[in-house]
Amino acid sequence: MPPRTLVLTTTLYALACLFALTPFASPGLALAAGLALALTIGNPWPAATKRLSRPLLQASVVLLGFGTNLLAVLVAARHGLLIAAATIVLTFLLGAWLRRVLWIESKTAMLLSAGTAICGGSAIAAVGLATGAAEAEMSVALGTVFLLNAVALYLFPVLGHALGLSQVQFGTWAGIAIHDVSSVVAASSVYGPQALQTATVVKLSRTLWIVPVALAARFVILRGRTDAEKAQDARHAPGAPAPSRRPIAIPWFIALFVAASLTGTVVPAVHALTPSLTLLAKTGMTLTLLLVGMSLSRASLRMVGVRPVLHGIGLWLAISVMALAAVRWAGI
Repeated sequence: MPPRTLVLTTTLYALACLFALTPFASPGLALAAGLALALTIGNPWPAATKRLSRPLLQASVVLLGFGTNLLAVLVAARHGLLIAAATIVLTFLLGAWLRRVLWIESKTAMLLSAGTAICGGSAIAAVGLATGAAEAEMSVALGTVFLLNAVALYLFPVLGHALGLSQVQFGTWAGIAIHDVSSVVAASSVYGPQALQTATVVKLSRTLWIVPVALAARFVILRGRTDAEKAQDARHAPGAPAPSRRPIAIPWFIALFVAASLTGTVVPAVHALTPSLTLLAKTGMTLTLLLVGMSLSRASLRMVGVRPVLHGIGLWLAISVMALAAVRWAGI
């Protein structure tokens, strides 16, 4: 890259990073900005971007744990928690079926299922880190989730009024069917104060599933990779060197997320810091998504294709219908 072009590229990337740290930025906008830069002028530092984005993402996920009060969520969201358990299981089963129908990679399907079933970008970040997902896979999953969040923000209140849902019903439905906490809060606040309270509690209860789902996803991915490696090793002639295997990194950030959640629950002094920690986590996530978007290239985007997007849309429509039927059937 010519020196003048490198200076211009560096300036644009620096301005984008500064913008991601301001209150005007959002995760979806940051991801779009990163994608726009990567697909137009390119990223001259892909390795450095990758090294920086991973620990920043881990720290952001851990900081989000301080805002999760385990006891309050378990007590206040018992109905929503039961519905959440059923919809999470059904979403992953449907995701596995759609993966075979659409012929997409298992990690991409896992990310989309986790983001749809639990809590959007946070779940995608946790599962992506636990399973070692590539930046291209995470970019597609996150981009799909943010697009559907934007649609749900305006569509759900209209549908809720058209269907005659009470505030509690709408809050439960929004907390299950809308991906990210920010969009859940925005949509339910338009519907009413009781809807906002219900939706927030239900959505927070779903974040409790991040740890077991991330660990389960890691187990499934590693088991599938081990089976493939064994089959590949069996095809080698006796005495031939086996393919190299990278050491498996232990996802310690999951344990730290649990510790942060427990700390935020049992230590009163942390409550005063929770808003600042949550803001710091959201800012870190926004900057991370900018870096994730910067890591995407045209070649990797062509490799992923549009089928994961269809996978995410299918899952979102399914969980929306299931959750709506559940709140109607349960008489909430």
